[in-house]
Amino acid sequence: MTDTRPIRVLCVDDHPMVLEGISSMIQVQSDMQVVGAATCGEHAIALFREHQPDITIMDLQMPEMSGVETIRTIRAEFPEARIVVLTIFQGDEDIYRALKAGAVSYLLKGAKSAELLNLVRAVHAGERPLPPNIAAAVATRETRSLLTEREVQVMELLGQGKRNKEIAKALQISEFTIRVHVSNVLKKLEVHDRTSAIRAALQRGIIHIEPGR
Repeated sequence: MTDTRPIRVLCVDDHPMVLEGISSMIQVQSDMQVVGAATCGEHAIALFREHQPDITIMDLQMPEMSGVETIRTIRAEFPEARIVVLTIFQGDEDIYRALKAGAVSYLLKGAKSAELLNLVRAVHAGERPLPPNIAAAVATRETRSLLTEREVQVMELLGQGKRNKEIAKALQISEFTIRVHVSNVLKKLEVHDRTSAIRAALQRGIIHIEPGR
């Protein structure tokens, strides 16, 4: 027999207006039902535990607990959870981190509503679809040199405008070691100066600079 039960969807986004729009779009579908809506990771986890939805639509940029951390936490407790990322972040590193954390698919917020709805249906049917632009970004990331965790930390502090002395103090390592890390980062990102390195790291989603910094 054909399963006629609606696809139960949990929507997660830190912007209330965006969340309301996504929820409304899902709710009017004859084969879908919104079972919860959350504006932060902690609430999303609580709602997932309560409702155990078929599909979760998850933003990445959220206060306190990021989307990636939220995905990782949900998947650790519920390995079969099917999570679709819907975000403005299009860097190959953003995509890689989300998929590695356990997201099944990834869509940019510039996509048409029909794309999201079709993606939800496909994931519910057991597929793991990736839009062509996302698949291309994943393929590109696989050919690039990877930054170590320490190098990412150095880049995050560089992005905040910190100097070598300040970074060394923050990470409790020597300034010489910082210079070595910066040199390695420049080579891996294939740039010649720190400003270009910061720009490349932001574009790829290796680091993010919070508004107001």
